[in-house]
Amino acid sequence: MAEPLQVPERAGEPQRILVIVPTYNEARNLPEIVPAILKQDPRLEVLVVDDGSPDGTGAIADQMAASEPRVQVLHRQAKEGLGRAYLAGFRWGLDRGYEALFEMDADFSHDPAFIPRFLNAIREADLVLGSRYATGVNVINWPMSRLLLSLSANLYARVITGLPLTDSTGGFKCFRRAVLERIDLSQVKSNGYAFQIEMSFRAWRCGFRLKEIPIIFHDRVEGQSKMSKRIVREAIWMVWWLRLQALLGRI
Repeated sequence: MAEPLQVPERAGEPQRILVIVPTYNEARNLPEIVPAILKQDPRLEVLVVDDGSPDGTGAIADQMAASEPRVQVLHRQAKEGLGRAYLAGFRWGLDRGYEALFEMDADFSHDPAFIPRFLNAIREADLVLGSRYATGVNVINWPMSRLLLSLSANLYARVITGLPLTDSTGGFKCFRRAVLERIDLSQVKSNGYAFQIEMSFRAWRCGFRLKEIPIIFHDRVEGQSKMSKRIVREAIWMVWWLRLQALLGRI
């Protein structure tokens, strides 16, 4: 596989930073996760992307936005998947001039206390990824079957695509806007956990610098996991599609 392209030297430290938090039935978690994010750095703003949660998450987000100017809400009519929610959030943030954009779960599996480490790393990188496996296995409260699935998926993705990451399926990430501007978001195909692999692969193929930092991942306490067999199937075939597209020079 050909080496990724080279890109110009990155700009300085970002000042306008958006944390995109997709939600579906996160009414219990949202009132706690948003303040925990905002207190990490005064530059941070939060965009809640709610997919029509029937438990009232969207209404709670609106109430928070009404009292906190650093919180915004993007309502979508139906549950369309994690990848579509993030793409909508990326477009919203790019249109409004944010210089760095985070992906982050609403359920505290991604600890907001790690955000300052991302902000330090993004000074010298284009895409910073929180890795559960960079310094061993840093996952708490997962059953062994789920852990083995995750480890196998990451090894599989690395071997097939060549993507130089220990954790390509993780969803705690920070992009510089230049990365999202270079990637044609309309061409992103995946929607589940394969979305994380595809976005990192596209950034890497464009020549952007990827940097992993170790995080500790906690399984959610409230709510239900969004994992499904369909998501696993998508990830299995998507890595082969990415490799083929790269070989054909389309990525």
